[in-house]
Amino acid sequence: LLLSVGLIPENELTRGAGICMDGITGGASVDQYRQTSLKGVFACGNVLHVHDLVDFVSEEAALAGNAAAAYIKGNAPAKEIALAVKPAGKVRYTVPQRIDSAKEEVTLFFRVGSVADNALLTVKCGDKVLLTKKKRRMTPGEMESVRLSPALLSEADGELTVCVE
Repeated sequence: LLLSVGLIPENELTRGAGICMDGITGGASVDQYRQTSLKGVFACGNVLHVHDLVDFVSEEAALAGNAAAAYIKGNAPAKEIALAVKPAGKVRYTVPQRIDSAKEEVTLFFRVGSVADNALLTVKCGDKVLLTKKKRRMTPGEMESVRLSPALLSEADGELTVCVE
């Protein structure tokens, strides 16, 4: 159990356990189930990154809780792929930082580092464009998200980049 209170992640326990950390968010690096680099340890909420809406915290907590329960019961999803997720362009960071399964939809949360007006959000695998979306305005103070379908993830065979230009 990792707890964080406030807006800046407190991760003394996380670092002490040897869990890989994200240098931008100050939180643990996780997969789409919010499992950290230490098998069986899950993290969510402000221990990962600053959230602007409690709805996102609740969604992330349910995801991590369900995954932790499945892990305890021996029903954790098999790691079938290993896709790193990296920010590019105006994207400051993404959560999760890696995707280990393409069997279900994955929501990537991200923040831009500066205001982006009439922006184009692109998710790529190498030179292959997997998804594009136009966004009227993105600001650093608002969490953004994009959903990746299993069909889209099945087209990926390497590192994903999430870019806003």
